[in-house]
Amino acid sequence: MFLNHFEYVAPNTPAETLELVGRLGSKAKILAGGTDLLIVMKTKAISPEYLIDINGVEEFKGIVYEEGKGAVISTNTKLADIQYSEEIKAKYPALAYAAGEVGSSQVRHMASLGGNSCNASPAAETPTPLVALGAKVTLESLSGERELPLEEFILGVRKLDLAEGEMLTKFTLPEPAEKSACRYAYMGRRDTMEIDCVNMAVNIELDSDGETVKNVKLVMGSVYPRPLVSQEVPALLVGQKLSEELIEKAAAAAQGEAKPIDDIRASAEYRREIVKVLARRLLKETYQAAKGV
Repeated sequence: MFLNHFEYVAPNTPAETLELVGRLGSKAKILAGGTDLLIVMKTKAISPEYLIDINGVEEFKGIVYEEGKGAVISTNTKLADIQYSEEIKAKYPALAYAAGEVGSSQVRHMASLGGNSCNASPAAETPTPLVALGAKVTLESLSGERELPLEEFILGVRKLDLAEGEMLTKFTLPEPAEKSACRYAYMGRRDTMEIDCVNMAVNIELDSDGETVKNVKLVMGSVYPRPLVSQEVPALLVGQKLSEELIEKAAAAAQGEAKPIDDIRASAEYRREIVKVLARRLLKETYQAAKGV
């Protein structure tokens, strides 16, 4: 399996990058970590005429956290940097955990957060907690920039709301609400080096009494062409104090919303069962964490 012939360009500034992206358009692909892109190129699923290597652009790397405002993570920040960031582990532990479960250590030191979303794989690890945390993406071009929620950016398998000449430059995460918590879990055929057959993130915010659910966001991965945000779970849980019975109803509701497929990693039937298991577990864990227990 060989790569197609292409021209390699390596800009040094955001302005140079945006000029190349605008001028080359659909003929080019952006190379960050390359852990997904090069594999797809080897299978001949895509054959770009140009690769724009952004690893020399320092402005596309890094994590900036500001107390009370949240975090900004640049597109080419490596997953290992997110995994080990003290700010991310403290404020967004679900994201740090998900980043640390991607592939091997070698992969995590190459793969970028932007690439993990732009690859638009239903089984991708980090989009699920990012969506649960309310992350927004900034898309830039020569004509300006726009911002939208990550769940609106990823449209389906290998499909993005990305116009020609645009590129994703950063993720913005809001400051976590008081009395809130977010947790992530996944299931695969083995413990390591495995693509998830189901993953899930739950974010719960409690009311001032520390027990009543004010907001809840449950997001499922690998059971739909894009990160699937549950509509049924908030309808059941907002305004309620969680009980075993209510959690069981919510888990069943999430299971009913999932639309998985059969593939080499798992059957649709198995995935549906795992959705219920993970939803039950995460709702309990996240609720207790939000309560400070």
